[in-house]
Amino acid sequence: DMLMFGNGERPLVEVAHRLAMGEPISEIRDVRNTAIIVKEALPGWSGVDSTRLDTPGKIDPIPHPYGEDLPCADNKPVAPKKQEAKAVTVQPPRPKPWEKTYVLLPSFEKVKGDKVLYAHASRILHHETNPGCARALMQKHGDRYVWINPPAIPLSTEEMDSVFALPYKRVPHPAYGNARIPAYEMIRFSVNIMRGCFGGCSFCSITEHEGRIIQSRSEDSIINEIEAIRDTVPGFTGVISDLGGPTANMYMLRCKSPRAEQTCRRLSCVYPDICPHMDTNHEPTINLYRRARDLKGIKKILIASGVRYDIAVEDPRYIKELATHHVGGYLKIAPEHTEEGPLSKM
Repeated sequence: DMLMFGNGERPLVEVAHRLAMGEPISEIRDVRNTAIIVKEALPGWSGVDSTRLDTPGKIDPIPHPYGEDLPCADNKPVAPKKQEAKAVTVQPPRPKPWEKTYVLLPSFEKVKGDKVLYAHASRILHHETNPGCARALMQKHGDRYVWINPPAIPLSTEEMDSVFALPYKRVPHPAYGNARIPAYEMIRFSVNIMRGCFGGCSFCSITEHEGRIIQSRSEDSIINEIEAIRDTVPGFTGVISDLGGPTANMYMLRCKSPRAEQTCRRLSCVYPDICPHMDTNHEPTINLYRRARDLKGIKKILIASGVRYDIAVEDPRYIKELATHHVGGYLKIAPEHTEEGPLSKM
């Protein structure tokens, strides 16, 4: 009937309340972070074809800065382009273009058989991930359509704290018995301090799951969880295996301009250059690390999440703190976006 994607707290609560009030699941079609199957577009919505927003086609090769194949390398003069003067007209205020608007993607059948259309659909999907301005997406599958509602509004720090304060058991479900679960072993003594990532890597799905806006827990919430691990989790030896998230060093970082944050469609806040609106102050992260490692019964706090080094170098204090106290022999980074070996396999 309905697919919820992402972490899902907001859609789960909204759908549960609406069902409890007697609304049929078949009529709940407008919840953010959900997808449904439809026969046609929802009433009252207007559509725009995705090819009007992004022209499918192959990307032109980027000229090598030291190559000999650059334009004008033969020193021949280039005639200036003539530009005709255009009259300036004042347009009346328009409604927000993303409200009640959906983007029609190429059909599943076309995307499945065409790499260029696949890349085009993926690009459109990445552009519609800002909760402040994202439009719904619609794609034909056979004789039906999948309708994807815009992403949910990010959780505030207070809401994040309430989610992480729920009485989790921190052990596998009893149905697994004594089975060894590698994923559990990896996260057994780790603590999630934030959600989201504004790196915008096109091969990564974190943006679709958790969004580009960082959602951080408070220091007190994180410290309380470390103490709970220390006091209740069987086998704890005093070492926290990770204090991180999708990226190690984006805790409490976000756009300094609320207006830009609501309307921006830039795919990455750090590529090709760090956006001037982006706050890169690592002081909250440094303070958290220091407070955590001073806890009684804590021998070591390791950082196993990947470090985004393009923003880490903006604050040398963070690198010093990390290298001095929180690296267990190897510093984990994510270089696959620059290395030909991994890229050739992707």
